[in-house]
Amino acid sequence: MNIKHLGSVIIAVSNMEKSVHFYKEIIGLPVKNMHGDWAELGRDGATLILHSATRAINTGTSIENGIVIGLVVGDIETALQELKSKKVEVYREIASHRAGKNCIILDPDNYMISLFEPSNEGGPQQARGFHGFAPV
Repeated sequence: MNIKHLGSVIIAVSNMEKSVHFYKEIIGLPVKNMHGDWAELGRDGATLILHSATRAINTGTSIENGIVIGLVVGDIETALQELKSKKVEVYREIASHRAGKNCIILDPDNYMISLFEPSNEGGPQQARGFHGFAPV
């Protein structure tokens, strides 16, 4: 197999309109394509695809359901302040680690979104195995 890169991540959503609004207007991901029961959002690289759920979803935390969405940000304090002003639910406040800082917010279906601001010490931390998006 010759995988070149990650193409997309697909999540089931309970309310397409509400989820598109959240990821587009609140998070700031542009809509690349929409059709029927799915929407593709993102800039460069992998995209986030929202797909309408056909049954109840996300009965526990999203980590228990196997999903955490990770976003790298330039200034985590400013990003979190902006999201709080938009009434986004915060699952975990900013925590500092040697590799950087992260916090976790929740989307309309309670999927965890980990915001990660890498440290400038020693180059890109993600490449050295640190999982800055981890919820714990």
